[in-house]
Amino acid sequence: MTSNDIQKRLGENVKRLRKEQKLTQFQLSEKAELSEETVKNIELSRCWTSDKNLAKITKALNVDVSRLFLPVQSSFAEDSQTISALKSSIAENLRTYINTSLTEIIGK
Repeated sequence: MTSNDIQKRLGENVKRLRKEQKLTQFQLSEKAELSEETVKNIELSRCWTSDKNLAKITKALNVDVSRLFLPVQSSFAEDSQTISALKSSIAENLRTYINTSLTEIIGK
């Protein structure tokens, strides 16, 4: 997982939690004592934010900071699609290897 992935996850989680609490970006910015532009930039993954701002956001959303970095449901769906494609590729490579090996054994 790259730094950009973590930054994207942070933005997605802040936005999701804000919407779950039926807050606008402006309302969250007021509650967290941050500018609306800061909240917008975090949600759009435009920039990293300070520990101080993270603390303000978690307090305003009444969540533990770890919730801001947990995978979202879409990440699980992407992972499961990737895992499925990987399994199919491995199975195809094994089939090819076994068929080649059998042909060599039988052909001798």
